[in-house]
Amino acid sequence: MPSASCDTLLDDIEDIVSQEDSKPQDRHFARKHVVPKVRRRNTQKYLQEESSPPSDSTIPGIQKIWVRTWGCSHNNSDGEYMAGQLAAYGYKITENASDADLWLLNSCTVKNPAEDHFRNSIKKAQEENKKIVLAGCVPQAQPRQDYLKGLSIIGVQQIDRVVEVVEETIKGHSVRLLGQKKDNGKRLGGARLDLPKIRKNPLIEIISINTGCLNACTYCKTKHARGNLASYLIDELVDRAKQSFQEGVCEIWLTSEDTGAYGRDIGTSLPTLLWKLVEVIPEGAMLRLGMTNPPYILEHLEEMAKILNHPRVYAFLHIPVQSASDTVLMEMKREYCVADFKRVVDFLKEKVPGITIATDIICGFPGETDQDFQETVKLVEEYKFPSLFINQFYPRPGTPAAKMEQVPAQVKKQRTKDLSRVFHSYNPYDHKVGERQQVLVTEESFDCKFYVAHNRFYEQVLVPKNPTFLGKMVEVDIYESGKHFMKGQPVSDAKVHTPSISKPLAKGEVSGLTEEFRNRLGHHLNSISHSPAATPRDSASSRMARRLQRLHQDCALTLSVGMALFALLFAFLVKVYNENITN
Repeated sequence: MPSASCDTLLDDIEDIVSQEDSKPQDRHFARKHVVPKVRRRNTQKYLQEESSPPSDSTIPGIQKIWVRTWGCSHNNSDGEYMAGQLAAYGYKITENASDADLWLLNSCTVKNPAEDHFRNSIKKAQEENKKIVLAGCVPQAQPRQDYLKGLSIIGVQQIDRVVEVVEETIKGHSVRLLGQKKDNGKRLGGARLDLPKIRKNPLIEIISINTGCLNACTYCKTKHARGNLASYLIDELVDRAKQSFQEGVCEIWLTSEDTGAYGRDIGTSLPTLLWKLVEVIPEGAMLRLGMTNPPYILEHLEEMAKILNHPRVYAFLHIPVQSASDTVLMEMKREYCVADFKRVVDFLKEKVPGITIATDIICGFPGETDQDFQETVKLVEEYKFPSLFINQFYPRPGTPAAKMEQVPAQVKKQRTKDLSRVFHSYNPYDHKVGERQQVLVTEESFDCKFYVAHNRFYEQVLVPKNPTFLGKMVEVDIYESGKHFMKGQPVSDAKVHTPSISKPLAKGEVSGLTEEFRNRLGHHLNSISHSPAATPRDSASSRMARRLQRLHQDCALTLSVGMALFALLFAFLVKVYNENITN
């Protein structure tokens, strides 16, 4: 077909159309002679391909993610929230690290070994060419460390934006969200409590009542990450507890860097919160309190004793002493003396008969003498703590204690061994053999041979693996004891008490996948079903719906652009035709 020569100077773009070109009416009359060719598609094969996109796909929302968490129960709760949001968006949370496309590593900065594990996991992920997102206290406290360079980081108060960070990381970008959440200039406790969550144990809900603390301990790196005290409102915490019980939870753990300090920043207190919580605990369910430092419980001893005697609250409290030397405590800036610790323990042991007191001890803090250490040994021998966490001191970078004169490594190791020997010299449960106890069964033992239950004092009782016991209150006879556990035989004529709550969610199922959450995520959740009953059980179909919707959207966009271009071209050709007729 003749056309304008490239050497010919065109006065106007319309000159491209020659006399020999077909006119619009010619094309119109020729349409009826065009027979479209039908292209058959194997629908089943197409759907299979859509449900299993290529492993190197960069479309966010279809990858497999492995979540690894180190550290305290607060960190574990954060990990559960992040996993829940990612699953709600359509990502598959996998327990197989090698099978995952992205590793979400949620770190702990308390001790050197925990950070070493974190660093080694990053190195392994890089060797396996995995996408990486880092979370937790290590990157929050020291985001400029060399081994974190170029990697995506999500801060401890930004876990509600994990979907955004993962999405950008999947696309090949490096993102860092480390800001603090504030309301009118006031620091908030962190991300909302009503976010979707995947509980590691569907029977146990971990609720962070506050983040940060009021102390400035010279050895603590966590303060650098979590900051100063910021408490959640009582109504938010009560609502979260109610939601948990409605989802089949039978045990709630309250956690934070210091539960005893709760409410001091918002004009309330821990006992006030606890009395509100016990009102919503169903019969057969239990509440466990988290760690509290001595200074912030001293003024609440009477109320705390009453709460710990409540039938739906475990008679258990974790009160770290760290050292029985006032000199060492002063160097640690612990803001209490040994006499304060003893006063708390003695009062609670008197007012709450049988209470379990757990404590922590650091061996080899800078400046600790042999005499200081012996005072600590005497304290353990006197109280025979059934639960004792013995930690060798590790100087954490950036802390005042790291700059102090250090105790020789071999001395620290020896003191740790000596104190461990004292701890293992007594068995706290021998006198309980023969007792009949009510226990709440919540999990499986590490060796998978028993179910793990806890009695009124949060002492571990192993019971037979009868599926009907899980999540139930069972009456057992104690027939054996060990250093860290007892074994119980269910009473033959006793009833298994079912807590007056809903059936628990399935393992891996997302909790709190509400319509409000979908709306907050905006465009990220446009394609998720709006049914209130939507759960991860239909996550595959949800992902399929998202992909089909994306396909439809792409087709619609392409069609719209094509029609617009066709309209412009048609108008242009009509104009040319009219001018030719006129000429």
